[in-house]
Amino acid sequence: MNAPTTDQLPVVVVGAGPIGLAAAARLVERGIEPLVLESGPSAGTAVRAWSHVRLFSPWAEITDPAAEKLLAPTGWARPDNAAYPTGGDWAEKYLQPLADVLGDTVRYGTTVTGVARAGRDRIVDSGRDEQPFTVHIQLADGNEERITARAVIDASGTWSTPSPMGADGLAALGEKTAAECISYRVPDLGDPAVRARYAGKRTAVIGSGASAFTALAHLADLAKEEDGTHAVWILRRGINGSTFGGGEADQLPARGALGLRAKAAVEAGHASAVTGFRTQSVERNADGLLVLVADDGRRLDPVDEVIVLTGFRPDLSFLSEIRLGLDERLQAPTALAPLIDPNVHSCGTVYPHGVNELSHPEQDVYLVGMKSYGRAPAFLALTGYEQVRSITAALVGDQEAAERVELTLPETGVCGGAGLFNEPENAEQSGGGCCAAPATLQIGIGAPATASDGC
Repeated sequence: MNAPTTDQLPVVVVGAGPIGLAAAARLVERGIEPLVLESGPSAGTAVRAWSHVRLFSPWAEITDPAAEKLLAPTGWARPDNAAYPTGGDWAEKYLQPLADVLGDTVRYGTTVTGVARAGRDRIVDSGRDEQPFTVHIQLADGNEERITARAVIDASGTWSTPSPMGADGLAALGEKTAAECISYRVPDLGDPAVRARYAGKRTAVIGSGASAFTALAHLADLAKEEDGTHAVWILRRGINGSTFGGGEADQLPARGALGLRAKAAVEAGHASAVTGFRTQSVERNADGLLVLVADDGRRLDPVDEVIVLTGFRPDLSFLSEIRLGLDERLQAPTALAPLIDPNVHSCGTVYPHGVNELSHPEQDVYLVGMKSYGRAPAFLALTGYEQVRSITAALVGDQEAAERVELTLPETGVCGGAGLFNEPENAEQSGGGCCAAPATLQIGIGAPATASDGC
């Protein structure tokens, strides 16, 4: 029996999340066989891990057109366009039905452990581009297999690799030994066990993005019901007009409302903000509580728990034999990085992009979705859907469609970003910035916002 030609092989998609399943739907639309490999037991495993968190994009902005076409014959209908689902809603009402329609092309309990060119490590040039990919996998029972593929679309995301609390990008001293008191996720305070963990406790929240806003808002709600509950919000920069996001000017209204809720938590005294604090170490005092120490030697009052929400980073370990072209700072594709670099694009503009920005020296391998953004935070589902539309067009040779932009995204209305590190004039303008003397702030008194929260 003759071996199949490369064109007859499936395209392997790593991850059955929103972008991975959209990639599979686009491949089916283009007449290409997908094979989706998901390490978890169901579609949207990572999304289900934050099932209690509400998105700040409505249903109209989180479904893919090709996926909807696949779902339509089953009688599926998109929920209320204007409603904001939770992660659990997204998984149960869209991702799992989509995976079910894709059927046996989605394999669960399958972890990708390596990707390479058949018979070629990353050093070998000879005949490289003519060889298919070999995808090494480990099954839930521990058995290993190899799959041959014509192309690889890695939509595995970044959920499995949260960034540590250390300001230098590495774990703070003592962070690992204090692991039982540290979480890297937004807590689900609707779970009685989780609620008990934080009720009546002092909790440090490290981070300045939407996830930190969500945690602060939830802890503020808990503080209204449980005496002694207090959040200590730790920021590496100062507080300025953009610290809490775009507010009413944010073109993602739910995200703007979320920032206002975080602001209200501080103003109402349920949270105190510590600015210009870059964590270097975690110590325990005589009572077993955690004391955070900054790189300038300052020590915070003891806390019971720490929630680290400093972003995520891509796991590139299983791609070590593939020739990737990645930006040295963001770990995003080289051509994409300048468009999303938070050091430059401090106003949060999201740029539609496709196969040209996502290509690598290794042909026919692509990082998409959150993983394509590396360490940059401003990813939206619609951006990922546009990515896989363009890539699948390129895989069938439709270059005109691949290079055509079919998505227009609004500016976010948020000016923040990473800021200009250690520039005095920026510190003055920001009311503290990265270089002004750090301080603990209690800001005014105000009523909590009532908008939905999200991440």
